[in-house]
Amino acid sequence: MRARGIIANLGVADVAAARGFYTGFLGLSTEEFSLGWVARYTSPDGRANVQLVSGDATAPEDSVISVMTDDVDGAYAEAQELGYEIVHPLTTEAWGPRRFFVRAPDGNVINIVGHPH
Repeated sequence: MRARGIIANLGVADVAAARGFYTGFLGLSTEEFSLGWVARYTSPDGRANVQLVSGDATAPEDSVISVMTDDVDGAYAEAQELGYEIVHPLTTEAWGPRRFFVRAPDGNVINIVGHPH
């Protein structure tokens, strides 16, 4: 698998309530997207970002990071071949991305995601 980007996923009780700290104090003022339960905020120069997550809409557990890849199907096959626990199967989500969740050997849940071109 080849990662082309990694974004921290911070668990919050309420995305809207948490927004002000990250957009105001931290200056991540660009809202790239918001689905209510997850939103991504980015600095104006695009060099820093974070996703706030109040509970994943389809996965049984929340992930700690999202790893973007150009070959999510290949990454899924590789994770299976290596015997890693798949927490959420490879799915094309209603909001667009194709993704799966895998548990790292240290216990962290990782969201592996590809976006259609």
